[in-house]
Amino acid sequence: MQSYIEYWSKLTVFNATATRKQYWTAYIINAIVIWLYSVLTHQSQYMVNGHYEIAANTNSVIFGLILALVWLANFTIRARRLHDSNHSNWWLVISVIPVIGTIWLFVLLLMPTVDNQRWPLNQSQIQ
Repeated sequence: MQSYIEYWSKLTVFNATATRKQYWTAYIINAIVIWLYSVLTHQSQYMVNGHYEIAANTNSVIFGLILALVWLANFTIRARRLHDSNHSNWWLVISVIPVIGTIWLFVLLLMPTVDNQRWPLNQSQIQ
């Protein structure tokens, strides 16, 4: 649970690292929470071809804001996760390449922690 709290409290931190546990804990909890919210509020009916089409009702606006906030938090934790494996956060751009880029980024996010990387502080150590 500490990893998930750090995920939200370090929302704008780019110059640190995040371990695999810190990354995947937040990722899985977010996936479950977003799925539950979308099912309980019937927002899943607006999912078209993998993209969310926002409707003009309160639940849809709230869901859209939640998705935007989670996207930002995921972007920064992916950068920290790449730093932990001693990669630049510019590797996030590779996901623009369809299929191969997404797979490549997934593999990079699975890489183990590297000692003596350019970013010595973990997200837990930053105040």
